[in-house]
Amino acid sequence: MSLLDHPIIGQRYFFPRPARVDAPWVVETGGERLVGMRRGSHGGTTVLHFHGNGEVVSDWVDFARALDEAGLDAFFGEYRGYGESSGQPALAAMLDDALATVDATGVAPEKLVLYGRSVGSIFALHVAANRPVAGLVLESGIADVLERLALRVRPEELGTDEAGLVRAVADNLDHRAKLAATTCPVLVLHARGDDLVDPSHAERNASWAGDRGELVSFDRGDHNTIFAYNGPEIVQRVVDFAGRVTA
Repeated sequence: MSLLDHPIIGQRYFFPRPARVDAPWVVETGGERLVGMRRGSHGGTTVLHFHGNGEVVSDWVDFARALDEAGLDAFFGEYRGYGESSGQPALAAMLDDALATVDATGVAPEKLVLYGRSVGSIFALHVAANRPVAGLVLESGIADVLERLALRVRPEELGTDEAGLVRAVADNLDHRAKLAATTCPVLVLHARGDDLVDPSHAERNASWAGDRGELVSFDRGDHNTIFAYNGPEIVQRVVDFAGRVTA
């Protein structure tokens, strides 16, 4: 088992809750049954969304509807223990889950745009570094996972030392290296008032994507209200981005 699958990380970094899924989409992976959501049957450009650690896929019904109305198909990936899914959150194992999730869509990579919000940026970016997708959207995303982990866990609680934790994160969650490994355009969305994941994370992610990166900062909202304040603009930017990268 990876150090990053330690139950303490799962307990302190993920906040699952039960919720019913109205349009269920099931992915079998790693012995678990993940119940996501899907919307639309246009047969063209598709968005695969990974949500934040305090959310479930059913929180994103309005976003799913908006994408559908704009002519995009959408899949919303779920995590272990969330909603109607089995299991318990385990960070490293969930990286493999993310790859299984994208493969389960059956969508050709050149027609697929990944969207990772907050902790979901970890999984969307991991997929983009391992699959030749058309585009990647990082909303309120994380650049330095070690920085975030250090806020909630101490290495000794995981049975290791600082060097061991640094090594585990570098081996699995090096976002700079993963962005360098991607080949697709990257759209970075972040609220200037985000006091949970500092806007410097967005600046780093956009910078690490080089000339493929585009940073859009929003004056209104914070980490958990960025969509509430800027929903229509975010939808339009994602629709435009998806159309551009899959043209």
